[in-house]
Amino acid sequence: QSNLEFKMEMAQTGNGNTPKSYSLNMFKDFVPMCVFSESNQGKLSCEGKVGHKFDMEPHSDNLVNYGKLCRERTQKSMIKNRKLMVLANDNGMSMRPLPGLVGLMSSGPKQKEKKPLPVKPSDMKRTRRDRRELENILFKLFERQPNWSLKNLMQETDQPEQFLKEILNDLCFYNKRGPNQGTHELKPEYKKSTEDADATAT
Repeated sequence: QSNLEFKMEMAQTGNGNTPKSYSLNMFKDFVPMCVFSESNQGKLSCEGKVGHKFDMEPHSDNLVNYGKLCRERTQKSMIKNRKLMVLANDNGMSMRPLPGLVGLMSSGPKQKEKKPLPVKPSDMKRTRRDRRELENILFKLFERQPNWSLKNLMQETDQPEQFLKEILNDLCFYNKRGPNQGTHELKPEYKKSTEDADATAT
């Protein structure tokens, strides 16, 4: 790297904060380069070899103005300019199907948009309770009333259907007919244990 320093002065600038003075740092250690020219006939000629390279930067005299220029550029880049465009052809022709395409369009009834089905409570993820804890809850419910449907028990316990069925199969029998058809009822041995527990409590 050479110790020579060069300074370039601009005759005039368009913007107030554009630097007018620049430091030119000269280098000789760089990738070799040559200058080529091309004639009107397309013939290339080597005009010479580049011997020195200059890096240009704002001179220290202009650093204050250069800082202002950088801030102005940053602020301008953050401003989003919205543009409104008026359509010359505003009669809506571009939105209409062409005559030749009318016959190709489907003449059938328009399909109704399918609305998303609401999620059923039974489809929502339920967390299993401890088996013993759930059994105690079920005993309390059957103390309140002797017959329960599976749907109502799911609402009361907020348990997965399959898990609840497994426990009900152990504790209850299912009424397939009669006035309590479609409900679960505690097996006699569990009825007795709950009645004994009530008697002990009283």
